[in-house]
Amino acid sequence: MLIIALPRVTLISIMKLKKLLPALCLSALSTSAIAANWSSTALHINYGEQTNPFTEQESDTAVYSIQHASGYDYGDNFFFIDYSKDDLEDGFQDRDFYGEWYSTVSLSAITGQQIGSGALIDVGLTAGINVAGDAKVMKYLPGVKLSWDVPGFNFFQTLVTAYIDDSEGVAKGGAPIETNSWMFDVAFDYPFMIGTQKFNVKGHVEYIAERENEFGQDVRAWFLAQPIITWDLGHALEMKENTLLLGMEWQYWHNKFGTDVTESVPQLHVEWTF
Repeated sequence: MLIIALPRVTLISIMKLKKLLPALCLSALSTSAIAANWSSTALHINYGEQTNPFTEQESDTAVYSIQHASGYDYGDNFFFIDYSKDDLEDGFQDRDFYGEWYSTVSLSAITGQQIGSGALIDVGLTAGINVAGDAKVMKYLPGVKLSWDVPGFNFFQTLVTAYIDDSEGVAKGGAPIETNSWMFDVAFDYPFMIGTQKFNVKGHVEYIAERENEFGQDVRAWFLAQPIITWDLGHALEMKENTLLLGMEWQYWHNKFGTDVTESVPQLHVEWTF
């Protein structure tokens, strides 16, 4: 779906995506140069009514995401690229790209000693990057990831990073440059069964602290939660498990993009793992 959609966007938008390529290349090289112990690549499709916090205009929004995660002897990699399409009330459509990439090195792996005790099973050093297309936003997120042993969860991780702005700013046609800040994020994955049917609750919750833009205006701290509940449709149809999932993603965004707009949106969620 993502590849089919690409020719419909402008060449300028495609060129903006090049900013993300160094991160994706580094992620791919680190995974291929050091044999991956596991990897997963999936297409996510979300559909729901979202609000532009700057115009307060609502639109039916489809988001197509390619997500990849992999782990090797010394850590793990994760990245996604979103292609969003907003169907506006005036008949126009708005399209954009957004991507994030994170690579983590396990301190337990590189030291050869168990780092952490009790519920804390590992500590990692993380480097991240966030890129937005039309807004010409670039953020760097160096920090620390803690991995926890929580009963029943496939994984439960907390991440604390800096939130360093390297955006192009209004002078170059982008969003205003912001002062640096910090982020706290929780990511989780919890499988469960009801009868013979397989379900899963996963997602993340993030908090990004207050900052100022280049005009001296406050950018509010925001809280974003994106839990997803899915039903393993492939398992139900006696096909391959954990391949075709159907469910709902709830996006709750307090102070969306640092404005005073709060959004609560249920979205249809379809997920296909290659």
